Amino acid sequence: MSIERSDSAQPSVEFWFDPICPWCWMTSRWISDVAAQRGFDIVWHPVSLQIINEGNEPGEHAEGMRQGHRLGRAAVAAGRTHDATVVGRLYTELGTAIHPGGRTDFDAILADGLEAAGLDAALAAAADDEQYDAELRANTAHALDIAGPDVGVPVISVDGVAFFGPVVTPAPQGEQALQLWDGIVAAASVPGFTELKRGRTAGPQF
Repeated sequence: MSIERSDSAQPSVEFWFDPICPWCWMTSRWISDVAAQRGFDIVWHPVSLQIINEGNEPGEHAEGMRQGHRLGRAAVAAGRTHDATVVGRLYTELGTAIHPGGRTDFDAILADGLEAAGLDAALAAAADDEQYDAELRANTAHALDIAGPDVGVPVISVDGVAFFGPVVTPAPQGEQALQLWDGIVAAASVPGFTELKRGRTAGPQF
């Protein structure tokens, strides 16, 4: 599938994220910078690394994934009450506290994030409400379906063409962010293009 649009047309961009994932966070800051520079909106979709890793042996990240799942439920609830723009705003508040902020008091992070995003404090109850799991599971399945079964998050879709990544550290900003965006969109537009990768030598740099 090719990506075709006039220079004046804005792309349709969707982003699938787990709030607990530092790599998602850095990619989200990059694409947010690109969106601000290019003037397009992003539709934000919470997913769950806990769901992706179902059936695997619990590891050192099990508790983090559980908390990410809880925050994902709250993001689903916010999206039902408002819209995907609000989901992105809440994600920004949660991710800022968790990643550059280094906080691990997740109930307080959620309460503070809802307040900062201008949302009803009652939405915090969604974190422990299993009624939101079906939508979280559907989001996760859809992201893996459109980007491929062997990927994780983040997943980005541009005009219906989906891909995993990019994984970046630190998140590029300004002109460098635009260069990366243009290159990735160009590569994703080539039918049959599936992978370009090099070894990661640095951890998350917020």
